[in-house]
Amino acid sequence: MTYILKTKIKNFKKFREYEVQFDPKRNILIGDNEAGKSTILTAIELVLSGSRSKVDSLGIEALLNVSVVSEFLAGEKSIDRLPSLHIELFLNETDNPDLNGRNNSDGIYADGLQLICEPNEELSAEIRQVLDTEGDNFPFEFYVAKFITFNGDAYSSYRKFLRFLSIDSTQINNEYANSQYVKAMYEATVEQPVRYSLMNEYRQQKSAFRDTQLNVINDDLEGYDFAIRSGSKFNLETDLTLTEEGIPIENRGKGKQCFIKTAFALRERDEGKRIDVLLLEEPENHLSHTSMYKLISQVEKAHDNQVIIATHSSLISSRLDLRKSILLNSAAIRPASLTDLTRDTAKFFAKAPNHNILEHVLSEKVILVEGDAEYILMECLYERMKGHAPSEDGVHIISVGGTSFKRYMEVSKLLNIRTAVIRDNDSDYQKNCIDNYHDYQADCITVCADPDNTRTTFEICMYQDNKDICDGLFSGGRIQLTPQQYMLNNKTTAAFRLLDEKANEITVPPYIREAIEWISE
Repeated sequence: MTYILKTKIKNFKKFREYEVQFDPKRNILIGDNEAGKSTILTAIELVLSGSRSKVDSLGIEALLNVSVVSEFLAGEKSIDRLPSLHIELFLNETDNPDLNGRNNSDGIYADGLQLICEPNEELSAEIRQVLDTEGDNFPFEFYVAKFITFNGDAYSSYRKFLRFLSIDSTQINNEYANSQYVKAMYEATVEQPVRYSLMNEYRQQKSAFRDTQLNVINDDLEGYDFAIRSGSKFNLETDLTLTEEGIPIENRGKGKQCFIKTAFALRERDEGKRIDVLLLEEPENHLSHTSMYKLISQVEKAHDNQVIIATHSSLISSRLDLRKSILLNSAAIRPASLTDLTRDTAKFFAKAPNHNILEHVLSEKVILVEGDAEYILMECLYERMKGHAPSEDGVHIISVGGTSFKRYMEVSKLLNIRTAVIRDNDSDYQKNCIDNYHDYQADCITVCADPDNTRTTFEICMYQDNKDICDGLFSGGRIQLTPQQYMLNNKTTAAFRLLDEKANEITVPPYIREAIEWISE
């Protein structure tokens, strides 16, 4: 099995320089919009395709990093200063001498492939003429794409070293994307000599149909004939489609198309016909919750495939093992990884329902609370102190179960996410709030709880610090309980009433005030 060890990117789209390490089996790229997930998949696809026409269709202007172009235009416009685009794929040892060499940026013997887009040396005079013109005229049209192995040999789309497939669910109904998918699966399933033989036979059958069937019509036409289209655009591979239970996939719904394509690509095959690398772009698009579980099951059962997924789905990232996640942050030249998470924590996020792990790992600052009442009121309490919403300070508020704090804190410690944990002392501040988190202490983490063991819960603290407000809201009428007991017995109802009727009058308990001051520093 051939797979990608790492990708190095230079001056490609949003990345000036970037490096990503990959797991041989499963990789989940997660990050906010514009973090570069799709860019990495596109980079890999371009190198593996060996297709100059694919590069040309996307356009050098769209591929070359905008900032390096701007820097060039702002400086001396000499040919030797023109930036180049470079994408390298380092592969595992394939025992293929055509792939092995030191023709890479690391300068080491390794197996690999690379794409280089640089000015065409044969057109130096024309490039010089463009650069000498006034204004910001960059010679994009004079760049050339080169596909080279680490051994220095050129390769093309007709000489592929890996079987790969790219499925982009955002383009799932695109006719071209469907035809390319079917063509890729056909090439991966049928050996090349057989394909050529079938194409020849298909062409002969077309000619036979013309000669035996259309001649009846053509005999009555003077000077004109009806014919069957032939040529590279009209052959067996362009006419093929894939069906399930007799229905072509392009006639299925978007979600079903995504599922069929992925399942078909990952099915068990003979060793010589396996897909080496499968690239999945946001597979959660168009899928119901049930279909999502089925798709995840298909990926989990992948037969000797390296799968690289770009996703916004917490379900996908957690169920496929958070330790396989690659966290993209455009401010860094390398992504973060969760490979050092303990097995128990990774398993917890894979099995725990309704968690917000993706929101957590993509945040710079997080307040973790343990109940619905705290979550309902936390934004209000933050605004009471700071005069603006927590989002303006880059702070996310996440509600987790009290027993889950340590799992989230482990992630925070590993990724250096500034995290304030707000919890009840449950009658023993030292044991529950200090000693309990001894192994999870870090400069980026603080645990805040009321040190007074008589103020055991959030509701008690809110009542005692807002006694007049709570007595007015939660007494009289049909309420038979004391205000404090009513708040304890009806936590979410009480929280909503405080938020709806007294948001501008609430006093923030001291331990929550401490957490907000710390997280907003």
